[in-house]
Amino acid sequence: MSDDKNQPETAQSSIKTRAQYETYPYPARNPEDEDKRLISGSPGNWEEVVHFVFGGRDPSAQTKSGKIKILVAGGGTGDALVMLAQQARDRKAKADIVYIDLSESSRAIAEARIKRRNLEKNVTFVTGSFVDLAKDYGPFDYIDCCGVLHHLPDPNEGLRALADSLKPNGGMGLMVYGELGRQGVYHMQEMMERLNAEAGGARRLNFGKALFNSLPGTNWLKRNPFVGDHIHGGDAGFYDLLLHQQDRAYRVDEVFDFVDQAGLRLQSFIEPMRYDPTTYCSRHDVLEKAVHVPFRERAALAELMAGNITKHTFYVVKAKNKTKPPVPSEDAIPYFTRVDGAALSRSVAKTGNIKITFTGLSVTRTMPTASPAILSRIDGKRSVREIYELFQPKPEKFEFNAQFAVMYSVLNAANLMYLRLPNKK
Repeated sequence: MSDDKNQPETAQSSIKTRAQYETYPYPARNPEDEDKRLISGSPGNWEEVVHFVFGGRDPSAQTKSGKIKILVAGGGTGDALVMLAQQARDRKAKADIVYIDLSESSRAIAEARIKRRNLEKNVTFVTGSFVDLAKDYGPFDYIDCCGVLHHLPDPNEGLRALADSLKPNGGMGLMVYGELGRQGVYHMQEMMERLNAEAGGARRLNFGKALFNSLPGTNWLKRNPFVGDHIHGGDAGFYDLLLHQQDRAYRVDEVFDFVDQAGLRLQSFIEPMRYDPTTYCSRHDVLEKAVHVPFRERAALAELMAGNITKHTFYVVKAKNKTKPPVPSEDAIPYFTRVDGAALSRSVAKTGNIKITFTGLSVTRTMPTASPAILSRIDGKRSVREIYELFQPKPEKFEFNAQFAVMYSVLNAANLMYLRLPNKK
């Protein structure tokens, strides 16, 4: 038997992380719940992936074989895996998916969830570190790595390993913790290290709960309404949020540096609106110096203004990949996500605006006058040109295109509408 204390510091960190997820698989999931619901979100929503990574064209429809290869790196108890596998079956795509995770306990739950949905045919399960193993199973069209890189002893090495396993025209959906919105989390972790650094497992959990319950109302964590896993996530959620012994967070500038060092390019944050200073301040005299600057500077300012960004979710491609998200054009096909189009059309017709809420902040945007009529004609199949042709009498083409572009910019920035492009001939 080896002595963990004699292991290098990075090895000790990996051992502690593996032990944590063997005891408290995260997030806590019951495979029987697959009969009731599909957990979905970002990254990994396939409509999002197609829009931000593949320029509006689903890669499974662009190859002769119709087959794509996906990696779920650090798949945990299987949320991303189940979502991607189910979406592939729903759209009748040939997707080979590889799941890699350190924890046998987490893998067992992920496998049970996949089997519950009869999705195991095209899924390969691997136990181990994706830093070491990803290249053996690639290259991949798409890699999903949500909430994992920030737990590695060397996140930069981890992201480079994923980049090396990515096809030239592929992309990744990533999530890392945001520093400013997690105020108090790292204070709690520091208190644990000062008071009970060596404890693990149930002993560490019980001590952590006692410490949290004893904190005064003035404590930053007690005052932070934007994190809640320690309250709503059970023992696994409490441990993962507050007691993790290998954990770091990122500011926007650090995210850009993180991506750059791996030879990647950031396509977009999710939701884009949250990384725009004008979301938080409408005074032109205040924002005069923030409008005509590179996106990185605007996004960093927006993060400082918002104060509620607890995690950064974003899509990346290789630096040499020139693919961009689609923009409105006559051939583009608009479609809704996360919202009912008919209900949205009625709401905008009644109020003239749309109210968007994320992490405790509500933002209202005035919509162009033609928005209700346009929204009511969007069915996920019609192109912008075909939507225009349905108008009787027809508005001026220039005016229609201008109003569509403004409407789309608002909805896309809130992750409520994307564009699909016709397949290349």
